Amino acid sequence: MAKRIIVALLGLLVVIGLLGGIKGLQIRKMIAQGAQFVPPPETVTTAAAVSAQWESLLTAVGSLEAVQGIMVTAEMTGKVVQIPFEPGAKVQAGDLLVQQDTASESAQLRSAEATAALARINFERMAKLLPERVVSRADYDNADAQLKQALAQVDTIQATIDKKTIRAPFAGRLGIRLINLGQNLNAGDPIVTLQTLDPIFVNFQLPQQQLALVNKGFSIRVLNNTLGETSVEGRITAINPEVESATRNVRLQATLCNQDERLRPGMFVNVTVVLPVEEKVLAIPATSILYAPYSNSVFIVEPPKDKPPGEGDRVVRQQFVELGEKRGDFVAVRSGLKEGEQVVSTGVFKLRNGQSVVIDNSLAPAFKLAPEPTES
Repeated sequence: MAKRIIVALLGLLVVIGLLGGIKGLQIRKMIAQGAQFVPPPETVTTAAAVSAQWESLLTAVGSLEAVQGIMVTAEMTGKVVQIPFEPGAKVQAGDLLVQQDTASESAQLRSAEATAALARINFERMAKLLPERVVSRADYDNADAQLKQALAQVDTIQATIDKKTIRAPFAGRLGIRLINLGQNLNAGDPIVTLQTLDPIFVNFQLPQQQLALVNKGFSIRVLNNTLGETSVEGRITAINPEVESATRNVRLQATLCNQDERLRPGMFVNVTVVLPVEEKVLAIPATSILYAPYSNSVFIVEPPKDKPPGEGDRVVRQQFVELGEKRGDFVAVRSGLKEGEQVVSTGVFKLRNGQSVVIDNSLAPAFKLAPEPTES
């Protein structure tokens, strides 16, 4: 009985050994096949590293401010009897905005004008009689003083009427009305805002080390979400003579044309100062960059080194680069790349160093320095 069990166990071990040997042969064969496997070439698009002249730019964030902007307020206490303006309307300098009750002042003005007329008659009479020595010099001086006092009283009453007749001090666009007909206004009560929108100021700051690069009259470009992709151009009109001690920044002011009034005081904008010199750069499409925390890189397309180059034989070599400024669809390369070298322009995330590739630029996107999206 024991012999049968031993024979059965030996037979089982032999079977297991045969199966293990067969399986080991299959695995070694698969490994050998995997080592000899060459993945098919990856289809890529390419672009050449080209030398270009880019504008030298300084960027900042600015705030818009009206060339002239005030809150129109009442100068004197009085009841509102007329509001001829429409909220949000454009007005010219001198247009009537609010009329306060001046009935009492108008009556006083008529009385003062009558007194002034009588004083003028007396003075003129004294002026005629003085050379004939019919009246004394003292009477003449008294008549002169009375005339001047009467005229001053007329001017005082007229000034009160003018202060209660509130007019636009300059041309601009009105805001929302803050008063009502019949309301009793006190001195200083707000009535409506008045802003001059064309032209308009933009205030921004630059670090003190960039102050030597800018000057009055330099061009600027302004972008804002209300403008979409369209920029508004202007010129620097003022540079603050002092640097802020807290931030070491200098404040600049530029003037923009704003005929359509899309820019409003208080808005923030992105400001670009255009310097009069151009910078020579080596540019490639921004989609050519494989971004990584340790370093950014590109894939250079070149012939294989281990065999003679043939038509269609290309491999990629990963090259680390130092990047500069980005403009539109392009980015400047400061180091790591030479002019004329071909780099993979799309799909760099799926490549590895030394991989075979096939170039097909039929579907390559059009890279532009100032792209304009078809949809916004």
